[in-house]
Amino acid sequence: MNARLETYKRELLRWNERINLIGPEAKANLDDHVAEAITAAGLLEPRGNVLDFGSGGGLPAIPMAIVSPEARFHLVEADMKKWAFLKHIVRACELNAVVYGDRLARAVTRFPPDVRFSLVTSRAVGAPEEWVPSLTAWMEPGGRIALFQSSPAVASIAGFEAGEAFPLPRGTSNYLVTLTFHVEQSN
Repeated sequence: MNARLETYKRELLRWNERINLIGPEAKANLDDHVAEAITAAGLLEPRGNVLDFGSGGGLPAIPMAIVSPEARFHLVEADMKKWAFLKHIVRACELNAVVYGDRLARAVTRFPPDVRFSLVTSRAVGAPEEWVPSLTAWMEPGGRIALFQSSPAVASIAGFEAGEAFPLPRGTSNYLVTLTFHVEQSN
């Protein structure tokens, strides 16, 4: 596991010299960002199919995939250079993951028809109330959305119940907020 994390960090920094995968703050605090992703994996216990939307340079998805080999990660990233990096790192670290180089709205049309996500993660990608509803058909009953964001608050989203908000160790305004998908039972 540690060798894979080191490979990820080394390759991320190497590729970042040529293409902008992560910003200056993430580069300067890369170990903290990786540790945060590992902490999140411990809290969320990824299993089954996991979707990471807006995967960028792989934070938090790649460290989470490294420490959660029993989960199958589906990484969605629209930027061609970033998804090229993600494909490279998935191969280099031999991860149980597939990369979709597309926007979420088009990527969902390429998911296997029987796939259901037990967990969806996203770090600061738009307003969740705009994109979370598009995943309803792809969620397992009881599946969770995990948002890495600067506030413990989350908007009300039909079909999802607010879950827990965990303060994360990196900074004072850094939270992991969960939503749980619920299926309405008809009588």
